[in-house]
Amino acid sequence: MSAHWRLLALLAGLAAACALPFFLSDYRAFQLTLVMVYAIALLGLNILTGFNGQFSLGHGAFYAIGAYAAAILMAHYEVPYWATLPAAAAVCLAAGFLFGLPALRLEGLFLALATLSLAVAMPSILKYRGIAELTGGVQGLVLTKPDAPFGLPLNQDRWLYFFTLAVTVLMFVLAWNLLRGRVGRAIVAIRDQPIAARAMGINAALYKSLTFGVSAMYAGVAGALGAIAIQFVAPDSFQVGLSFVFLIGAVIGGVYSISGAVFGAFFVLFVPHISEGISRAAPQAIFGAFLIVFMFVMPVGIAGFLRLAAAWARRRTHRSSHVTGEAP
Repeated sequence: MSAHWRLLALLAGLAAACALPFFLSDYRAFQLTLVMVYAIALLGLNILTGFNGQFSLGHGAFYAIGAYAAAILMAHYEVPYWATLPAAAAVCLAAGFLFGLPALRLEGLFLALATLSLAVAMPSILKYRGIAELTGGVQGLVLTKPDAPFGLPLNQDRWLYFFTLAVTVLMFVLAWNLLRGRVGRAIVAIRDQPIAARAMGINAALYKSLTFGVSAMYAGVAGALGAIAIQFVAPDSFQVGLSFVFLIGAVIGGVYSISGAVFGAFFVLFVPHISEGISRAAPQAIFGAFLIVFMFVMPVGIAGFLRLAAAWARRRTHRSSHVTGEAP
């Protein structure tokens, strides 16, 4: 597909996304809002794991940090909801960068275990009595869903959908520009040929730490949006299983792509509901069956499968037109 047609397809998809909430119930609009929230978090994980080769099982912790940063600012300091997003991004960028510095000595499974320890510890940290006045302790914090500004004729769910859509588009554009530029090429070079990248003068330690920070920033922005959408944060909402959900979504969607984050977000949000609808007695077994089928049918993820299918269709079309052209 040429760049012109790809741009038209993106614009058509964006137009459809803008029209969609007017044809859906408030609950469905809320679900799609959560899809976009998860897509931002998965995009951050794709940048780290797919494009830079660092393996993380702790992104649920950064999601929690972003959620609590937004909740604390809104509940205790009456900061507008939209202003909490850059604050959550900055906090998680710093946290991810600082965590990435000692993690430079670790690779593969050892790095995964280090990040997993952060995810395991996060609920206990949020329950710590010393910060309970800020975090709400075990009870958590309750937030108020924002109203539409400027008298727009939108209820809270639809306005939050459009607000989240705007943030999602911005985050995806930033990721696209980052990965298509000089920094992105350095990130991928460190993944593919670390020795050659260092020989070319790339500061691998700095780029890996910055990549970890940027990835954590995406998770933090997603966490802030998720807190605003759900209107509640509590330590038990950010158990270690959340990090595994993010990893599943990244792999199923396509960890080596930007668009894979969207497909993965749809999977982790809707497939569990579908599994429960099929069997209330054993929804986890049905979900596991879905995972097995997807991994066998689409080992490169949904985005990779679609790219391969499109390439096959182009070759088939080209071969057919070539044969037709040679016919008498």
